[in-house]
Amino acid sequence: MTDEKEQPQGGPGFAIAGQYVKDLSFEVPNAPKIFADLARGQPDIPINIDIRAERVQDKLYEVVIHLRIDSSIEGKQVFIVELVYAGLFQIDVPNEHLQPMLLIECPRMLFPFARNIIADVTREGGFPPLMLQPVDFVTLYRQRMAEKANEAAADETTGTA
Repeated sequence: MTDEKEQPQGGPGFAIAGQYVKDLSFEVPNAPKIFADLARGQPDIPINIDIRAERVQDKLYEVVIHLRIDSSIEGKQVFIVELVYAGLFQIDVPNEHLQPMLLIECPRMLFPFARNIIADVTREGGFPPLMLQPVDFVTLYRQRMAEKANEAAADETTGTA
């Protein structure tokens, strides 16, 4: 046995304080006719994901994953799923590491739970469970940073602030 203190999950300065569903919606606007349409082909299932983070208190942050799935076949709505899943995170890291923690590591920890909820809801709605593929949160973060850099450059060019 050592005298070292046990580190919280995720390493020094990082712990999950809680996680929860903020909003959940599931609709099948064209039921029951849509089930016959599905017998003839596979639906399109585009998945939109957004991640937000905000400070709640000193070193306590809420990170939110917003998933929206609008499934359709032959121009007809199959189902719509909207899930807003959040977690509270206790984070005590240097400022240069805060944003990557909030927008990469926190969503990475929340995503499996959100994925499970989506699978359960679609299954309970009468469809095969929708098993979302893992999300590359590093790439999403880089895209977001590139967009912000492009917006800043455009603002400088046009003279707006």
